[in-house]
Amino acid sequence: MRDVILHAGIPVKPVYGPEDLAGRDVERDLGRPGEYPFTRGIHPGMYRDRLWTMRQYIGFGTPAETNARFKYLMAHGQDALNVAFDLPTQLGLDSDDPRAEGEVGRVGMAIDTLADMEEAFAGIPLDRVSVSLTINGMAAPITAMYYAVAERQGAARDRVVTTPQNDILKEFIARGTWIYPVEPSLRLVGDLIAYSARRYPRSNPVSVCGYHIREAGCTTAQEMAYGLAIAAAYIEMMVARGMDVDDFAPRVSFNFTCWGKIFEEVAKFRAGRRLYARMLRERFGARNPRSWMFRTLIGGGGSAFTVQEPENNIVRGAYIALAAALSGAQTMALPTYDEAYTIPSAKAQLIALRTMQICAEESGAADTVDPLGGSYFVEALTNEMEARILEELAAVERMGGIVEAVRTGAVQAEVARQAYRFELQVASGAIPKVAVNCHAGDRPAEADREVVLHGFDPAVAATQLAKLARVRRERDGTAVDAALGRLRDEARGPGNLMEPLVEAVKTYATLGEICQAMKDVFGEHKEPVKF
Repeated sequence: MRDVILHAGIPVKPVYGPEDLAGRDVERDLGRPGEYPFTRGIHPGMYRDRLWTMRQYIGFGTPAETNARFKYLMAHGQDALNVAFDLPTQLGLDSDDPRAEGEVGRVGMAIDTLADMEEAFAGIPLDRVSVSLTINGMAAPITAMYYAVAERQGAARDRVVTTPQNDILKEFIARGTWIYPVEPSLRLVGDLIAYSARRYPRSNPVSVCGYHIREAGCTTAQEMAYGLAIAAAYIEMMVARGMDVDDFAPRVSFNFTCWGKIFEEVAKFRAGRRLYARMLRERFGARNPRSWMFRTLIGGGGSAFTVQEPENNIVRGAYIALAAALSGAQTMALPTYDEAYTIPSAKAQLIALRTMQICAEESGAADTVDPLGGSYFVEALTNEMEARILEELAAVERMGGIVEAVRTGAVQAEVARQAYRFELQVASGAIPKVAVNCHAGDRPAEADREVVLHGFDPAVAATQLAKLARVRRERDGTAVDAALGRLRDEARGPGNLMEPLVEAVKTYATLGEICQAMKDVFGEHKEPVKF
């Protein structure tokens, strides 16, 4: 009989029974759906009352091209948006910056000024469509642009629902689109949380993102542990600023991946909901039950998909959708079958959307709440996953806490170690990947490349640069200079920077100018290297 060990390091027994739940308090640890500690889901009726939101990750080229793709998917039933920005935008570089050459519009849409955001959301009512903004180092100015667009559309502030990712700690750990040193970066996270809590009560001003840390190589238990540790760090920061936890915690959200073994992923989310609820109620003293709720987008990681036989990724996506549904997702997003090659084609994104719709409407996964609840295997695995997550949280504390672990590079080194270990397991076949290290067969190399590639188009950059030049010519330069001067002055003090950021974007100051104004005060982050 072969041994099975999950990504979290948990060995799987051949069979489970009542003895595997001995000593557990079912009422305390499970409860009922919609009730503390939310192990079985955060809403009593879950998908019987409302299906998960379907929110594909979209963005490429110019704002006009991205706007057209938004409308294409919405016409086919997508009910929310998840925006991808190009690398220069993520790093606070204007499209005409020499460092942006070759990257404008390549992996997301290019945003230079408020004029671009206006074009991206033209014809999309921001008081009726929920929009996620996948941006971190530049989350504050990009969200300021979004709020300005909503205001110009006449949207009431209490009707605007947006979720800027705004999780800079995971950027330091996993993705690298950091800009400023750790402390001023955290300040900007907190400024956006505080400003949004006061002005835009339905916004979710931070989306704690274990997703990218898992994509960088950590285990399932570490993904949840690091996500919980990051959430705790942001909550501690806001409480230290003098905010009551219940004034902002109900709008904290999460973004996690779900591409491994189905039951391991289900157990990860059940354990994570339970641990988060206890942390908010017991550690932070939150009184509002909505503060205890772990609300999350669950999506597949692109690293789950393969170059070999890309059509197989459609099947992988279906299993990811099923796992996300069984895990209790509030929002779902899937990678597309061509993700290992290219920016998703319209056809590939439609297939991914249809996959979620089929899961919702045809599979039966949405028919009852927590259909796996009570399974000896799932409950035992949930308990073991909770123990592993707690072990990883303790390891973070031994590093000095998540902020210190990021500052020193200790957590980055651990993720890199796990990534190397994972790749060795794939290379050895210990982790099977069909058509990669098992059932590979013989096939011509070109058979794996029957996908439509999204090639780099120099015309995209030319269009964007021409628009940027026009905006610079037509704007009020005196107003821009005054707004940027105010931003620098405010950055030198302790005040919230969102007001001067909103003022700056409304003058059509460029993202690069805004970023540089804050660099003048904060400096730039230098990545620690630790082995």
